[in-house]
Amino acid sequence: MPSVLDGIRVMDVTWGIAGPLATMLLADHGAEVTRIERPGRDPFADQLGYRVWNRGKRSAVLDLKRPEDLETFLGLARQADVLVESFRPGATQRLGIDYPTLSAANPRLIYCSITGYGRDNPLSDRPAYDSLVAARTGLHWEQRGRPGGSAAHLTGQEPCYPDLEAPWERLQGAPREGPLFPASRWPSLGASYAATIGISAALRARERTGRGQWVETSLLRGALTTGVMAFAMAEKLDEPNFMTWVGDNRSPKGHFECSDGRWVHNWPPSPRFALAAGEGDELNASADLRVREDPARIGMDPSEMFVLHHYWEPMAQVFKKFTADAWTQAGAEAGVCIQKVRSPEEGLSDPLLFDDGCVTQIDDPELGPIRTVGITYKLDSSPGHVSGPAATPGEHTEEVRAEAARAVSAPAPETRGESLPGGPLEGIRVLDFGLAVAGPYCPQLLSDLGAEVIKVNALHDWYWHSTQIAMTCNRGKRSIAIDLKHPDSREPIRRLIASADVVMHNMRYPAAVKLGIDYDSLKHEFPSLVYCHTRGFERGPRELLPGNDQTGACLAGVEYEDGGCGRGGRPLWSLTNMGDTGNGYLAAIAICQALYEREKTGRGQWVETAIVNAQLLNTSYAVARPDGAGFDRPRLDAMQTGFSAGYRLYPTQSDWLCLAVLSDAHWHALGEALAEADLLPGGRFASREARAANDDEVAKRIEHALATRPASEWFAKLDAAGVPCEISSESSSYEMWNDPRSFERQWIVQYPHRMVGNLGQVGLAFSFSDTPSRIQGPPSLVGEHTREILAEAGYSPDEVSALFETGAVKDESIYPSLAPEGSDSPASPWDAKS
Repeated sequence: MPSVLDGIRVMDVTWGIAGPLATMLLADHGAEVTRIERPGRDPFADQLGYRVWNRGKRSAVLDLKRPEDLETFLGLARQADVLVESFRPGATQRLGIDYPTLSAANPRLIYCSITGYGRDNPLSDRPAYDSLVAARTGLHWEQRGRPGGSAAHLTGQEPCYPDLEAPWERLQGAPREGPLFPASRWPSLGASYAATIGISAALRARERTGRGQWVETSLLRGALTTGVMAFAMAEKLDEPNFMTWVGDNRSPKGHFECSDGRWVHNWPPSPRFALAAGEGDELNASADLRVREDPARIGMDPSEMFVLHHYWEPMAQVFKKFTADAWTQAGAEAGVCIQKVRSPEEGLSDPLLFDDGCVTQIDDPELGPIRTVGITYKLDSSPGHVSGPAATPGEHTEEVRAEAARAVSAPAPETRGESLPGGPLEGIRVLDFGLAVAGPYCPQLLSDLGAEVIKVNALHDWYWHSTQIAMTCNRGKRSIAIDLKHPDSREPIRRLIASADVVMHNMRYPAAVKLGIDYDSLKHEFPSLVYCHTRGFERGPRELLPGNDQTGACLAGVEYEDGGCGRGGRPLWSLTNMGDTGNGYLAAIAICQALYEREKTGRGQWVETAIVNAQLLNTSYAVARPDGAGFDRPRLDAMQTGFSAGYRLYPTQSDWLCLAVLSDAHWHALGEALAEADLLPGGRFASREARAANDDEVAKRIEHALATRPASEWFAKLDAAGVPCEISSESSSYEMWNDPRSFERQWIVQYPHRMVGNLGQVGLAFSFSDTPSRIQGPPSLVGEHTREILAEAGYSPDEVSALFETGAVKDESIYPSLAPEGSDSPASPWDAKS
């Protein structure tokens, strides 16, 4: 069957990670992607990830400073549907390939720019490597969290339990103070997701308007979007349920070492199961849990940190009795989330992932047969496929020149008389049945793109939806609270589905079948419906197991890598992890592409993805041989300071400094600034090979030198010398979140919320020139719009009242602090009666 993007022509003028990864996703789903490469050596070409991210693309080498090559480029652009570029702001204007120039010749062109920090701002010209963007945005400090979580830090409030201290052995991350350098390239990953969803939404919009447009994102926005679960501000942190222990770096996170020296992650921590199952000499997955008074799982309140610490020692002892594989199997049998922490190479050699297709095998001309991430989201009627390995640079240059010579100007856009001022998905209605984070984050993205989203809440959702975590994935939606199991709820749900373009959920699929909202029950009556289901795991034996961000991160190698386990570290579940939110992005991308296809065919379809797919994409910089053997690649050190002497964090007299010294010119400039003769031309460490062979000694010399001054002084000196660097300060995120310019650019947004007062959250990850995206409002309270949604569905006031009286629906938005003085408001929000 044809893929969803068959016939779409993409010009890939990017390097690094974000652009190549975004265009890989387009190529995987049928787009013809032509990679335009510069003459000479690509500074990022040594990445193993290039063998993955550039698969299935053509390659042409063009020197855009030569008139004949520029004319070839312009010829290609005249017939392209999409162009993706990652130049510094201003460079495309100088080359004559900027959006205004190219769109004048091809008005249907969708032009996507991925910059470091965006354009027309004080940071636009800063060097924008992943580590440096992470330093400037404070992302390094959010890897394991802060005392009290980021909300207390960003608002300048005292954390809860300020005197609480915890021993390092119970906590995740390196046993030291300060920022942590993650192995995951979070800013680039976030920007890649944002670019892909932006392009996909713009394709749908073009079917309505006939026009292309300029789509923009940046590594800065990518960093913020990866930190959506970590970053937050709120005026009233003490409101019931808002704060949790999850973002507090003093809380154990459920990692335990097993008898074989391997680690598992039990999330959420389950003392009752672990202590009962491991009580005897043999692991018992079916132990009688009723005889224990220990909690089945830990609650969300910050006070639960004391419970976590109480159980850490006995849980650590019992996990140490059996192997990681035994505990993983026991968890699977009992329906408890326990997963072995694996390397990316182990994940790529997993036969279950390979059978699903989320891992694939490619015959690479340089490396031979390799396992890589496969198809990460699936469309039933228009499936994707990996079309081949990465091309040799310039392999298709002559073919591309011939095509460009035949190119003619694109036809004028069709006059459709339609505009989409509310965003590229204006006019789309989404029913969000999503649970936790992985489900509702996708519809939140669709809302940011202009869709109308109705959140279908359970009657008991108040507790979860009052938390900071839930609020990060539920803004811009209206809420109806309805008991899906109540017989009187069937007809209201049917009416809502009849009005919807998209249905999205992540409940275990048999539950959807039981409720009558599975795809087979709906597709014949509603053939234009786009139906999206996401899971924790791949299809196969693990398909119906409870899965989450953490299980996916263990399976795909994210926790292994971010903890520096390959060099002796301990696993880390990063608070900026993109498992749940990556699943949300992949689902939203699939939905946008299905809507694009529906504009042409009138037909909806089934789309799906899984958390583990997103985590495989997050570690797609790694490849493996079919037997699981790996290739040489950079490995994070055990103390989580970085990959190498030139690409890491260093402590100074005050604060930390992050270096991204990659070229010989950078190294020579660093040698001059530090007065290190061995780094200068002719010195002992002047060559790349010499530095690699003596990496530890080079790092020690740099660390010794940098320890003599504060980070601010070193930054001024090194920056002036042309050494890529940034200060990684504990206050970096505070400064960004309290800078009015961040709000002006919608990097960060703030709005009044009925529960917590002024609420600050991560803003838009993308922007559009023709169909501006917007945030449609703060997170709703549970059931806040029940009455109006039912009225829109055709129910009279008396019929609505009857539904309330039978208990089929509810409105939990009667919040005590908002009630007029002297009213009969309930004592607590969860006691509210409609």
